[in-house]
Amino acid sequence: MKPTRILMIGAGRMAEAVLSGIVSKRHPSVETITMTNRQDEVRLNTLKERYDVTASLNWEEEVAKHDVILLASPPVTHDTILQRLSSLIKGQLVITVAAGIDPTYMEARLPEGTPVCWIMPNTAAQIGQSISTFTCGNYVNDEHLQVINLILGAIGESTELSEKQVHDLTAVTGSAPAFVYAFVEAMEEAAMDNGVTPQQARSLVVKMLSGSAAMLEAGHSPTDLKKQVASPGGSTAAGLEVLVERGYKDAIKAAVKATNAHARGDK
Repeated sequence: MKPTRILMIGAGRMAEAVLSGIVSKRHPSVETITMTNRQDEVRLNTLKERYDVTASLNWEEEVAKHDVILLASPPVTHDTILQRLSSLIKGQLVITVAAGIDPTYMEARLPEGTPVCWIMPNTAAQIGQSISTFTCGNYVNDEHLQVINLILGAIGESTELSEKQVHDLTAVTGSAPAFVYAFVEAMEEAAMDNGVTPQQARSLVVKMLSGSAAMLEAGHSPTDLKKQVASPGGSTAAGLEVLVERGYKDAIKAAVKATNAHARGDK
């Protein structure tokens, strides 16, 4: 892999997660990483010192010096950024981590032939445990894919999908952790209603959740596991009946649908 210079536009949590992963992997081909952020100079300087990278308040001055432009700013900023980028770019690979900003959207706003990629990590990228989906534009070649896989590998695991599939799975891989955390909140509250401390509730629920995930990772199906826990006519079955009565599955599916619709900009 040839030497790669990465420019990151944005310095929020996801930008830091990606930055942290790349820096920790110490891949020899990564020659330079430059962080840029116009809104918060204190934050920018913090990241510069924490990760020993270059920093700039003006990303437009940095474009020509880099091979990869990674957009880590909110979706609403992309139209303006891509318009400005279009007059500065000369074949660099452009990657975004913003929800709803697909290759078709980027290619329509950048010079013809620009290689683009949309990656959708989740918050577990902060600890190198993201499951990311990604999709590439029409001009991404094998050399670009090496760089994309380097970035994705630095924050966890990934799978390449079609543009439509990444849209459709935004909620399942990207937003669903928030649904899980909402479940955890409810379980912790239920535990505290029975007299345990918040710390005890957190420990009990987290260990239950990690153990359950480990069983799934071991290859057991959720249906079989559910049957193992819920004996017919037993107490767990009574609890599951309440979830069914209150439309638990339908609520989850509706949340996925609403998340994907919002990410697409649907009304």
